[in-house]
Formats: sequence, C-alpha cells, structure tokens
Amino acid sequence: MPYAQALTKAHEAFLTDLFPGDGCLLTPEAMNVFATDAGRERAMPLAVVRPENRGQVAELLRWADAERMPVVPRARATNQVGAVVPIHGGVVVSLLRMNTIIDIDGQDFAAVLQPGVVTADLQAACAKQRLFYPPDPASVKTSTVGGNIATCAGGLRAVKYGVTRDWVLGLEAVLPGGRILTMGGRAHKDVVGLDLKRLFVGSAGKLGLITEVTVKLVPLPEASASVLVGFRDLATCMDGARAVFRAGLLPSACEFMDGTVLDVVRMGNDIPVAQKAKGALLFKVDGTSEGVDAEVRRLTQALDAVRPLSVEVGVDEAEEAIWDVRRSISPGSYRLRPDKVSEDIAVPRSKVGELVETIHRTGDEYGLPVLCYGHLGDGNIHANIMFDGAAEGERATAHTIKDELFRLALRLGGTISGEHGTGLAKASFVPEQLSADELRIMADIKKVFDPNDIMNPGKGW
Repeated sequence: MPYAQALTKAHEAFLTDLFPGDGCLLTPEAMNVFATDAGRERAMPLAVVRPENRGQVAELLRWADAERMPVVPRARATNQVGAVVPIHGGVVVSLLRMNTIIDIDGQDFAAVLQPGVVTADLQAACAKQRLFYPPDPASVKTSTVGGNIATCAGGLRAVKYGVTRDWVLGLEAVLPGGRILTMGGRAHKDVVGLDLKRLFVGSAGKLGLITEVTVKLVPLPEASASVLVGFRDLATCMDGARAVFRAGLLPSACEFMDGTVLDVVRMGNDIPVAQKAKGALLFKVDGTSEGVDAEVRRLTQALDAVRPLSVEVGVDEAEEAIWDVRRSISPGSYRLRPDKVSEDIAVPRSKVGELVETIHRTGDEYGLPVLCYGHLGDGNIHANIMFDGAAEGERATAHTIKDELFRLALRLGGTISGEHGTGLAKASFVPEQLSADELRIMADIKKVFDPNDIMNPGKGW
C-alpha cells in the first residue's frame, strides 16, 4: 500500500488533539527547519509533532501504522547524511521535549533517561557524582543520547572506551502499531535471548521510536593530559602511532591530522606544532593523577624512536589549548574553498597511511584539496573534499572523488561509514559493502518490527 500523500482533515484533527498547542506544527513556516539536517538535503514533512511522554508516542504509532503515514524520528539533526530528512513526507517526530534524566545511580553505575537529553548534559550531571559516561561524538554539546543511540555515535574516546552501543544497558521503544518493547535493564551482564536492544543501536530510526534509555557508567577519571606531536611526513606519523600502541599504552584518544589540515589551521592561529611538520598526532590519556603522569612519560619515550619534530604536553588549561587545534579544523577548512563534501570512512589501522596517500593523489589529479583527519586509534578517518559550488564542474568533481574514496575504503577492507551512518548520502553505496544475503536478512528483520515500512523509509542502513 502506498504512503499517505497528504493530511486529511481527520488526520489534522487527530494530531492537534494528541499534541495540543505547539506540540503539533502544520504550517510551512513552522515546519521549515524540520525539513533538513546537517547534511543539507531538504524535503518538507506533512506535519511535525513534539511528544512529551510515552503514551503520546504509542498512540501516534498506532495511528501512523493504520494510516500508512511515514514517521521520521528526529533529535538535534546533527547527522551529515540526510538521515532525518522526510523524503516521503509524513510526520517528523521531534523527541527534544522528552529530555528528563530520571535517575543516576552510583551503586548500579547506571543512568536512566529520556532520549532527548543532550549528551553533554548527561555527562555533566554524572560528573557531579564522580561518574562518567564516555561516548563523545564531535556534536556532544548539541546532540542527544537518543540520537547517538540511533546512529551508534562514536567520537574521540572510542579507541579506549568504545562507541555508543558499548554503553547501552537497556532500551524502551514503541513499535509501529503502538506496541511497547522493553529490552535489557540495569544489569551489566545479560545473555538471555537475542540482544534486541543492539538492533536499535545504529538502526537510524527504522525500527521504532526510543522512549527511555538505560546506560552504563564508570568512575570519573580524576586526571587527564594530552600530547600533540608533529612529524616530518605521513609515514613517520603512522610509525609514531604504532610505537605508542606497541609500548602497551591505550590512550583514550588518538587523533590524526594531515599536512593540509595543519596548513589550514595555521592560517588562523599559531599552533604548537613544528612549522615543518607534515602530519600530527594528538593523544589523550586519563586515569589517576599518578597513572596519567606515568603514561605521559612512557608515551613520549615511545615516540623518541621515530624522532618527532615537536612534542607539546598539556594539562588543565594547556590541555584545552591543545585541543583547540583539533576543534578548529572544520571551521578552518573553508579557508580553502567555500563548500565541502564531508565523509567518514574506516579501514584497518594498518591501512590508514595508504588510504590517506591515495586520496591525496586522487584530489591532486582532479584539482581539489582534500583534508584528512580523525580517529586514527580505530582507523576512522574524516575526508573533507573542498570545492566551490559556484565554479563550473567542481561540485560534480567533488562527488566523483567521494565515490573513489568509498571504493578505496572497501578495497582496503574497510567501510563507507565509521560513524556518520548512510542515510540518503550513502544509501546507494550500501549494496557495494553489504551482500545481497545480508541486505535480505536486514529487510526481513525490519518487517518484524515495522511490517508496513513506515519508520524512516528511503534511508540506507
């Protein structure tokens, strides 16, 4: 059966009754912001609703399934692949009003919360009790825990602490038709039955709407330090990372920046990296004060073997100044061109050097600059392909480079997305990575949860 193409008077009456006041938006002016996300694709919904409780969500999905009305879950829309763009119209469901931290328990080392809680707010609330929720996507100050779960967000600390899926103990979700499914709980170990909650982590809103979350916590590290290291070339940079891991160290972050990135950042400010450096690594270690001091010593000693051009150690305010270099990459990239195609891929860590060298050559061949940086510790590299949309042919050229980047990642045994997901931007490439059998099984699983395919239709897995 085709999706509903328009709202009837009965539809409008149902939605405005269930979501009174500004809980339901129906005018183009009010809905405009809900038509897009950080990926900048656009499509207008038929309606936007803002539930405040599970009961509203259950009634909405009972109605939507019966009416074959597409449902697109949305939080802060920080994703960059069009994952929340309502390409089939339907109803966008903003979960930002379900934003209560229900409980933070220092004995169970668990927190219970609604999906609209901003991740940084959860971390701050935990820190007051000397507890720690480690997942830290780049959008940590704006994105929500529910959105992080829907996309299985990664981040800077993934090399030591893993990604969002590693911290989800329990989920409550509403399925199409209004069924409520409770999965997991506060227990940190549970091997009874299939782990259904893991299907929801990274499902991009294609199975149901998450209404409550239980996450695992750990003690808050009492200290941290960061080390920014400059290298003479890409090969030595990769050798430096290998030297650190071979020394038995597991930093909480291991970030990579190529020479083009360093040049771009230098255009805005002086940075504590040797002027001749053509690559840099940024490490962060955390733990007890004594342990951090010892790890910094061992880390710098391990790097001596590759003879770095510069080593800058930062603690407290100096540590924040070091991280300003990393944070300034994205805004600084526009000094090269006014537009970008921003992609993330992941490859085995031993293949990162080959990936970066090859994509730089590809950019040179096509005449567009490419910046490579990101989470070297887990092989997840961000490639910014810079172009000028007003210049004839540059947009198409940038997307040609993107296609070659994806296929390169696959040839190297990697993936077309390490943490951004596929959404609209990468949907057409999913069959190049996943087999027909895998896709068929995923489609069959979706039918169990969402037999009428109303949940975020048209997006890649």
